[in-house]
Amino acid sequence: MRSLTVFTGSSHGHDPAHARAVRRLGALLGRRGITVVYGGGNVGLMGALADAALGAGGEVHGVMPQGLMDREIAHPGLTRLEVVADMHERKRRMAELGDGFLAMPGGAGTLEELFEVWTWQHLGLHRKPVALFDVGGFWQPLLAMVDHMVEAGFLTRPRREALIVDDQVPELVDSLAASAADLTEV
Repeated sequence: MRSLTVFTGSSHGHDPAHARAVRRLGALLGRRGITVVYGGGNVGLMGALADAALGAGGEVHGVMPQGLMDREIAHPGLTRLEVVADMHERKRRMAELGDGFLAMPGGAGTLEELFEVWTWQHLGLHRKPVALFDVGGFWQPLLAMVDHMVEAGFLTRPRREALIVDDQVPELVDSLAASAADLTEV
């Protein structure tokens, strides 16, 4: 795995564990030479992720729509900041650039990005792993709903099991890397 697209919040949330976890993740990715691909922001968990990866000597590639650039929330110190026309192009570029996808705690935008790449995986539009970093059980309510979808016959068990979930940084990154290798060999 050379790059990882990370979806996370533009705020820090109420629980300081989220910021600590995102900094651990960014630092590990930086040390391992895995480029972070993300939305390009300098705020919230997004900014903390970029700062941690850059601080560990890593590369960070931000993708930001012009409309958000105009609000001056872009991170000024990224390895690369790509400015695109709109959110649709942003998501397309982030999907192209990452060898896998990871959702950290976040809001509606994080959910939307997660479900899009997970759906694309199901449809065979990409062969990249999709994962949730379950910091402090953040994703457990969503996973209960996903399990309910399986029980109700709207989602297959293999598709549910394709979603990687872990609450430990090294193990999560190792699982993503192993899954990325497995998916590209098939």
